[in-house]
Amino acid sequence: MMDHAIDFLWYFHHGWRRADGWKPLFWVASCKRDVMAFPEEVQDVMGYALDLAQRGGKHPDAKPLKGFGGGGVLEVVDDFDGDTYRAVYTVRFEGAVFALHAFQKKSKKGIKTDRGDVDKIMRRLKRAEEAYEAWKRERERDG
Repeated sequence: MMDHAIDFLWYFHHGWRRADGWKPLFWVASCKRDVMAFPEEVQDVMGYALDLAQRGGKHPDAKPLKGFGGGGVLEVVDDFDGDTYRAVYTVRFEGAVFALHAFQKKSKKGIKTDRGDVDKIMRRLKRAEEAYEAWKRERERDG
């Protein structure tokens, strides 16, 4: 199924010109809405992981997502009330964090990420790259 929401890039930042080193957080497609649909306790974990990434750190439970070439694409997994929730984000682009995908794991077998979710992450990562390049050009133009 085509991810029609991929055309939309949700953007939230704490001020990309801040001297304190915080990186802006870009929400791709439905990712923010999906995180907000998680139980509050899970939202706290995911939000803290993104907050740490914005400040240049890494959540203790953030692990590189296999198949994405190193540590630039990270996944945070949280188990709550018998369910497993995942959020995927990238710090691959200098000076920015992109939240790519958030979902509740459906399969009860193994820990492998479903192929449909991997495909969605790949599409959104491509969209994030395009948005990053545009954002970078805008920053350079505005000085």
